[in-house]
Amino acid sequence: MKEAPRSIGKKGQVTIFVILAIVIVVLGVLIYLFFPGIKTTATSVEENPVAYFQSCVQGNLSANVETVSLQGGSMNPSSSVVYMGNKIAYLCYTNQPYTESPTIMCVPQVAFLVSSIESQLKQSMAATVHNCFSQMKQDYTSKGYTDVNLQEGDFNVNLLPNKVVLHSNTQLTLTKGSQKYYDSFDVVLNNNLFELASLASTIVGWEETYGNADPVYFMNYYPDLNITKNVLSDWTKVWIIQERSTGDKFEFAVRSINWPLGIPKPSNQTAQ
Repeated sequence: MKEAPRSIGKKGQVTIFVILAIVIVVLGVLIYLFFPGIKTTATSVEENPVAYFQSCVQGNLSANVETVSLQGGSMNPSSSVVYMGNKIAYLCYTNQPYTESPTIMCVPQVAFLVSSIESQLKQSMAATVHNCFSQMKQDYTSKGYTDVNLQEGDFNVNLLPNKVVLHSNTQLTLTKGSQKYYDSFDVVLNNNLFELASLASTIVGWEETYGNADPVYFMNYYPDLNITKNVLSDWTKVWIIQERSTGDKFEFAVRSINWPLGIPKPSNQTAQ
């Protein structure tokens, strides 16, 4: 006769449960480490409001920086030329015909280009910043915080070497057991609009004084940039300054005095 199978003892059952528990814990850790997409977004909301704000604002800030860069430093160009389907603002302009011994070749349209761009970016970002803070407060309240004290302050957008920074003085206090306090919020965008716009201002100065500037001359001093000048039929010149490594670009237009054929240009004027 066959011997009946022996039942598993209590110690064996305990051992099996312990092994299963270890396997489940190990699998959970592996999934958490190697599949970050499965992680709950509650971490960013509950533990890192700075990251929450940056995630909310960054996309719109990037889009506005691109717009202002491709439109001559203006979100809504008034005096502009259409080039490749895009409205590009004039940074130096005249519609005057040639006169003997002209004092200036074109009239600058923006006194301080970098400051003007910062101001326009701030204005274009105002609604987004306010809405992101409002949504943040609602999300923290819905997560069970006993106190969500948000005092929205002013903010600025600054062009700095290699980056665009949106800095808000908004203060946030969160209470859920313990209390956490945040006195400011920053969004940093990797973009060298500062250098591109600064160089554009320098080129405008040459166009104002000499009526022309040579892109090759500037590329000798800025080998990291690709600079082109496209002359249109009405003597408008569209300048494109592009960073070689990132592809970031700044485009602007200039229209100087049209020199008639046969009349020599000043000796200090660069060749076109």
